[in-house]
Amino acid sequence: MTTVVVVKKAGQVAIAADTLVTFGDTRLSHRHEANSKLFKVDTPAGPSWVGMAGTVAHFPVLRKAMNALPKDQLLLGSRDEVFDTFVRLHPLLKETFFLQTKEDDNDPYESSQFSVVIANASGIFGLYSYREVFEFKEFWGIGSGRGFALGAMHAVWDKARSAREVALAGVHAGCEFDRNSAGPVDLYTIKLKA
Repeated sequence: MTTVVVVKKAGQVAIAADTLVTFGDTRLSHRHEANSKLFKVDTPAGPSWVGMAGTVAHFPVLRKAMNALPKDQLLLGSRDEVFDTFVRLHPLLKETFFLQTKEDDNDPYESSQFSVVIANASGIFGLYSYREVFEFKEFWGIGSGRGFALGAMHAVWDKARSAREVALAGVHAGCEFDRNSAGPVDLYTIKLKA
């Protein structure tokens, strides 16, 4: 449970997330553990920031799996590159990290079991459990606070001057109204490629 957002505006991309971790009715705040839902990966095209929603077990697994790929195979600069990279990651997630791939008896494909957003100099992307990839034009959010974040980002979009400003509005709305999201907020920005 979380609020993670990505934004592209005014030559900048931003990614932001809350830092609360929940286990059922238990809350583990940033005060008690350095909870970050964002991590950086270095690709041949430059750094990408990755944010994730889902079980806490996904965070170290995806970070380690992505860093285990040869750098020339860790490409995240377009929809097709994100898709190809996560197709390459899927067998590694299953064989090395024991990913349980079944969600439902009628699954059309094996599931990767997570929702991911990516921000880099090429843009902002979203990836879902069956490796569906989206390239967003303005902003998007994932996690239990997503609805609050999307509404807040939509409300400030026209007045905001930067991707950072829109992202902060989104995550702060998630932290304010979603019981599974809380600050402090992590936020990173990257200059958009011309």
